[in-house]
Amino acid sequence: MAVIHVVEDDASVRELIRVTLQSGGFDVRAFASGEDFLASHNNEADLILLDIMLPGIDGLAVLKRLQNMGCEIPVILLTARNTEIDKVTGLDMGASDYIAKPFGVLELIARVKAALRRTHKPSDEIQAGIVSLNLSKRKAYVNGLAATLTYKEFEMLHLFMRNEGIVLTRDRFLDKIWGVETGIETRTVDVHIKTLRAKLGAAGKYIKTVRNVGYVFSPAEVE
Repeated sequence: MAVIHVVEDDASVRELIRVTLQSGGFDVRAFASGEDFLASHNNEADLILLDIMLPGIDGLAVLKRLQNMGCEIPVILLTARNTEIDKVTGLDMGASDYIAKPFGVLELIARVKAALRRTHKPSDEIQAGIVSLNLSKRKAYVNGLAATLTYKEFEMLHLFMRNEGIVLTRDRFLDKIWGVETGIETRTVDVHIKTLRAKLGAAGKYIKTVRNVGYVFSPAEVE
């Protein structure tokens, strides 16, 4: 669950944002001033919603302090001053986006989700049962021990693990793994699956044959 910190001095707006985001499945912590936020800031948020027109330390000053602290958490500015200079200044200072007041709850959630998508990269590792993949190193492990796979075997296992519990046809493997190569028959898939099962050892049983269709990777049905 993504954690969002909201810095907004208007109690009614702050409550609207809190309720809206919580209903959208987010964990929300709200602050009424820039001072309160900075005093509690611990880099644990996934996203910060920051009002520009705060009493005391305003939003742009808070944003500058965050930048000076080396904070890499994405910040969306909330502004009632719907002028180009405010928006450009905030974006130039490192804000990810801005939302002009008044805003709709659907727009708020959409912009929050978009900001999170831009900043949260897919994990470099995939785990399923006792099998794990390190995508950047192209390494496969079974119970923590390295399994030596060919390029195509690794790609097949990756496809399996991204589609856990979903039946994959032989044609799907040919399309995704062999691509434009010609003269490849579906029997080739069966041969590679047999070898992959053997190399996975105890995890080879995760790969189940679905007669007349293809294969499915189902660790949950084994453990």
